[in-house]
Amino acid sequence: MSYLREQVKIIKKKDPAFRNILEVFLYPSFWATLFHRVAHFFYKKKVYFIARFVSQFSRLLTGIEIHPGAKIGKNFFIDHGMGVVIGETCEIGDNVLIYHGVTLGGTGKETGKRHPTIGNNVLIGAGAKVLGPIKIGDNSMIGAGSVVLHDLPKNSTAVGIPAKCVDKNKKKTPAVPSDTIDQIHIGDPVQHELAELTQKINNLEQEIEKIKNKEI
Repeated sequence: MSYLREQVKIIKKKDPAFRNILEVFLYPSFWATLFHRVAHFFYKKKVYFIARFVSQFSRLLTGIEIHPGAKIGKNFFIDHGMGVVIGETCEIGDNVLIYHGVTLGGTGKETGKRHPTIGNNVLIGAGAKVLGPIKIGDNSMIGAGSVVLHDLPKNSTAVGIPAKCVDKNKKKTPAVPSDTIDQIHIGDPVQHELAELTQKINNLEQEIEKIKNKEI
């Protein structure tokens, strides 16, 4: 019952389309995280076949594939969920929100830690890929369709392929990304770079004008 209450609270908070408590049973995230708890229990007991069987059954039912070895924190929510893949050594903090099509995967045949570590209060937009044993800092946001291959500091926003930081190490964040549920209002790193180059060109032109005026 505590799990049910937790899920009702999370879904009500994260999804504006939620209308009725009974609807919680229709959310793929509800069943995926529930089955993962069972699969992870058997995984820790080293009963690997049953763990994988439960996770694969969950995959068939929900379209969400979570390896039983993955560690997931509290208040985790997957919106829609189809096509989500979470690898074996992935670690996910508390209050994380991810959308459909997200992959938290590896980059090859590495051994040991080979999947991402996701901090608290992180939002990962639809279709984003976070690959390798990298760390995503607390209160960070990854834009839809981005491919993250390197560590992301706390309080950062990353977008693009490969992803680049738009906002980095902000001292204060206006709101927790996983609570705002905002995938749209993200800066464009290319636009930022062009703006910086434009400013540098303007500064150089002003310097050149000063030199010309002195020569005259």
